[in-house]
Amino acid sequence: MVHIAFDIQEGALSSVRQDPQTFARELRIAAAVKWYEMQRVSQGRAAEIAGLSRGEFIDALGRYGLSPFQQTADELVQDAEEANRG
Repeated sequence: MVHIAFDIQEGALSSVRQDPQTFARELRIAAAVKWYEMQRVSQGRAAEIAGLSRGEFIDALGRYGLSPFQQTADELVQDAEEANRG
C-alpha cells in the first residue's frame, strides 16, 4: 500500500467545515468520481481509489449527479441495435 501525504491550510478545512479525516475521505471520493467521469479508471478501480465498495461508489456517483454507466443513452441504443442485427 502507498501512503500519500500533503499539507493543506487550516482555512481550507474550516471553509468546508470538515475535520482532517473527513476531508481526506471526501477528497479520495471526489478524485475517484472525477477520474471515473473522465473514463480514466473503471468503476471497480474508482471504488478502490475511493476506499468504498462498488455499491457505495455507485451511491457516491448519484450524490455527484453522475450516471454509473459510462455509455450515453444513444450509445446503449446503438449497441442494442447492432446486437439485434448480428
